[in-house]
Amino acid sequence: MKLDFIYRFAFILLPILSWSQTATIRGVVLDDRNIPIDNVNITSNEVGTISNTNGFYELKIAANTEVTVTFTHILYKRVLVKFNLKNGQAVEFNPVMDLNIEQIATIVINSNQRQSVNGVTTIAPELLRTIKGAQPGVENILKTLPGVNISNELSTQYSVRGGNFDENLVYVNEIEVYRPFLVRSGQQEGLSFVNTDLVQNVDFSAGGFQAKYGDKLSSVLDITYKNPIKFGMKADVSLLGGSISAEAVSKDSKLSGIMGLRYRDNSLILNSLETEGNVKPVFADAQTYLTYKFTDKFQVNFLGNISSNKYTFQPQNRQTNFGTIDNPIALLVFYEGQEKDAYHTYFGAFKANYFANDNLTLKLIASTYHTIEEEHFDILAQYRLGEVNGTIGDENFGEVEFSEGVGAQLTHARNDLDALITTVEHKGDYKIDTNIFEWSIKYTNEDIRDRLVEWEVIDSAGFSINPPKSNSLKDQPYQPYEGPLVAFQNVRATNSAQIQRFQAYAQWSKRSVLGSNDVFYNFGVRTHHWTVNGDRIESHSQTVFSPRAQFAVKPDWDKDMIFRIAGGLYYQPPFYRELRDSSGTVQPSVKAQKSIHLVLGNEYSFKMWDRPFKLVSETYYKHLTDVNPYTLENVRIRYRANNKAKAYAYGLDLRLNGEFVPGTESWFSFGYLKTEENIEERGYIARPTDQRLKFGVLFQDYVPNIPELKVYLNLVYNTGVPGGSPSYADPYDYQNRLRDYKRADVGFSYAIVDRDKAYNANWKNAFKELTIGVEVFNMFNVQNSITNTWVRDVYSKRQYAIPNYLSPRVFNVRLSMKF
Repeated sequence: MKLDFIYRFAFILLPILSWSQTATIRGVVLDDRNIPIDNVNITSNEVGTISNTNGFYELKIAANTEVTVTFTHILYKRVLVKFNLKNGQAVEFNPVMDLNIEQIATIVINSNQRQSVNGVTTIAPELLRTIKGAQPGVENILKTLPGVNISNELSTQYSVRGGNFDENLVYVNEIEVYRPFLVRSGQQEGLSFVNTDLVQNVDFSAGGFQAKYGDKLSSVLDITYKNPIKFGMKADVSLLGGSISAEAVSKDSKLSGIMGLRYRDNSLILNSLETEGNVKPVFADAQTYLTYKFTDKFQVNFLGNISSNKYTFQPQNRQTNFGTIDNPIALLVFYEGQEKDAYHTYFGAFKANYFANDNLTLKLIASTYHTIEEEHFDILAQYRLGEVNGTIGDENFGEVEFSEGVGAQLTHARNDLDALITTVEHKGDYKIDTNIFEWSIKYTNEDIRDRLVEWEVIDSAGFSINPPKSNSLKDQPYQPYEGPLVAFQNVRATNSAQIQRFQAYAQWSKRSVLGSNDVFYNFGVRTHHWTVNGDRIESHSQTVFSPRAQFAVKPDWDKDMIFRIAGGLYYQPPFYRELRDSSGTVQPSVKAQKSIHLVLGNEYSFKMWDRPFKLVSETYYKHLTDVNPYTLENVRIRYRANNKAKAYAYGLDLRLNGEFVPGTESWFSFGYLKTEENIEERGYIARPTDQRLKFGVLFQDYVPNIPELKVYLNLVYNTGVPGGSPSYADPYDYQNRLRDYKRADVGFSYAIVDRDKAYNANWKNAFKELTIGVEVFNMFNVQNSITNTWVRDVYSKRQYAIPNYLSPRVFNVRLSMKF
């Protein structure tokens, strides 16, 4: 990875993420007339600083290893210098920056120097921009990490170590971001909130995270957007859409900003699915991140996002073949009607930063998130279930010759939601020697207005099917049903709910020495108080406290290892979706789900083939109580809105990453997970996210004689999860698992213009980079399924599980350029 892409702002955001034996460099940055230069960015791996008005700087760097330090300024050519200092050594270095000549050629860093002591995985932003997928973004890379499971390439949702999609925190520049509420399938989701063209840094924790992160049970994704130091533009165009981003800084370096526009049309993928029809999935958004420096001590940031996702679908027909070779069966469906969904979100946040001195930083954050969502559909599906002609050579081969069941299904929905979430937060950190104290006070108001109207009528061979939990069923069709005809499923509710939340945390971190070993301590506690009220909702308040701790040690061994242990009590106070039961009624007394985490980890850094590698292993255990049971269908979660279950999860995650090919980062990961729940003391059964085994590969390579030609492979294998049963079914009666998820995406790219080369052709010099590529999604054309459609044979009363397949093999062409 290139040094340009691993600049870190850890001294502001995560001051203790990186730690090892250190040395010090200090001096004055001068121009060619020996005049000091202020506001020079000095960076080394994940740490950095800025020269003051006198040009003075001081920087801590890793000791006993070769480190590259970069000096950059908007008006001068950058300077890159290598250092290899002993522990505690201090040297003076006074670089001279020139307006015209780059003093040292760009140096490529061969590995990530960070020695994580708090279990955070750092992902190079260039990987996000290089390795695409059917649903590109940071989630496309996360799915190759151990402990992270994504079994739907059309979705940005992911589960971590047995948790569900609602148990993951996402931050952009310390500001929490949200997802739409009403999305029920991956093909409706659209774009990930995170715009990869704007990303500077990506950190991910799969558990045992610190108290400064919020109250969720599973994971933290912490994104940092760029703070530009020069002008630049980037554009990306493919058969699935395009994006453009621009970054700039004012002449006085006070105002800097980056902006990105994205457009996505998934028609190429969705038109390849089994269900044929007219589909118009149009997704677009605009994001910006601005910084204005009033003084060296005070600056204001603004993060803004406008997103419009529209999904229109008019299904026509579908044929799904299943069964065995000896007994092939097919489901034929003919549709009438259409679905129209729309999700419009508006997000804005201001953050004021006051750097009182080198030890004290104070911040004030105010944000507003507004989402307007609608889900409207009326679809009539008439089906035939029958035996397929399997005689090879017959003119009717593959056609249904005998119908075992016929029927119809009419679904209707008029679901509308309007949510406004406003947050005000104060954060701060204070450093005393090797001690760091961090704190926060946060207030959030959630105002949600929701109308839920959806019903389903099922007719099988002329008989209306009653609700699945009806006690008045008879031996149909042989005995007539004499009761009233009702819908198979019918949900109607109108809610106006307000939730006020007060949150606070305080934590202490320290780096120290224990004998000849380096150690790291972290201890913190969070508190969360919330009140639920609204129209026809009885007011209810609750308070929880969440202590968390971490300890890491780096032994004074020849082998470069870090051992760590993390744990604590984690709560997840219910969000609106967790308060709404299957009938649509808000239950204000739902408690926070509670989990005790214990994580043991080890990182071993070593060299193989004279190149750097790292083996990361973690084992974990979670004990969960006050669990809110739920069913999962595609990406839609339906909670019972009670706390009548308990659960556990344990597993092992392994990841080996390094330069398997010189100059490129790749990794192999493995995960084992077991998670079960006990609902109302009926015994333990697998949870909906019980994905036992997971293998992930992210591999990059290039042709030795043609280094401009590169290839990447993104491969995932997950064993099937429970989810093959009807959504209305009792999970104790159905424990069917979906088939294993197997997917391989491959991409080829050729660099027409490389930033490190000079060209004689004038048109090439207009670009910094110009790349053309071809991508093959689902290279082996594996039929993965996300849910089952259940069809009843009225004669035998048997229910058939017909898989709903995900996307087949799809080809895409991409053109990327930088200016």
